[in-house]
Amino acid sequence: MQKLKLFSGRANPEVARGVCRHLGIELGAISLIDFPDGENFCKIEEDVRGRDVFLVQSTCPPVNDNLMELLIMIDSCARASASRITAVIPYFGYARQDRKDEGRTPITAKLAANLIVRAGAHRVLTMDLHAAQIQGFFDIPVDHLYASSVQNDYFKKFGWTNDDLVIVAPDEGSIKRAVGHAKRLGGKLAIVDKRRSSAMETQQENLIGGPIDGRIALMFDDMISTAGSICGAAQLVKDSGAKEIHVACTHGVFCGPAIERLQAAPISSVVTTNTIPQVTEGFDKLQQIDVSELLGEAIKRIHHDQSISEMFR
Repeated sequence: MQKLKLFSGRANPEVARGVCRHLGIELGAISLIDFPDGENFCKIEEDVRGRDVFLVQSTCPPVNDNLMELLIMIDSCARASASRITAVIPYFGYARQDRKDEGRTPITAKLAANLIVRAGAHRVLTMDLHAAQIQGFFDIPVDHLYASSVQNDYFKKFGWTNDDLVIVAPDEGSIKRAVGHAKRLGGKLAIVDKRRSSAMETQQENLIGGPIDGRIALMFDDMISTAGSICGAAQLVKDSGAKEIHVACTHGVFCGPAIERLQAAPISSVVTTNTIPQVTEGFDKLQQIDVSELLGEAIKRIHHDQSISEMFR
């Protein structure tokens, strides 16, 4: 591990420190400042020549600032002759802009991937991309981790049985994720029929599957942004007779009115990981799961050229 160096951007230093604890190494020294005009500056404060460098930086809000800081960190390491640079991006912003859904619009997820590659990254490590095919947007290897294992471990400790649970997919895009959780946690499967009326508004029409009545409903999604969809789905599940509703996501973006909506919704708890740092004040439903050990194990395996997929078998 002596040739491994790990540095953190300012987006989520707590996760980077957790990774270092798991690996038994010190966090690398780096200076990151903003000039008065808003430009970012980076200086790597220790030798990285010939080293295997990992840069931990979620591109969470403020997305543009954190993305630019990541690009500058990559360029700094490349110009300092690091032998390999891995961008560790627990949350990859712009992932929802992954296709042209109407004319004259960009595919910004591909643009962000191009920027990271052209800056000098040799590899990317990320978690629960909004669309798995985004891996193909990078012209370098991408290791894609899943938070489902730590989420399942969290819910298993409650000791709920098959007769207690129903796993609810909040939309058709989450069916595969819900099926995976149902295989490991047990319970019945239900699907919310979501109709999108615009880019910002959705409507929950029907509930398929179940039964729901008298059961504990667990809803899994990759991210919660403004929480409109998940709260609408939770209300539909509550109206169908659910005893408790617990919502889990990998990335808690929680922008705009999200926290107010989640607090007011018939939801018992909101479980998210620490891929994005959270402000818990005024959000007493929030429960946070640490994924730094999962990231640390993946980093160790990349450093030693070992299999990542073995972690999930």
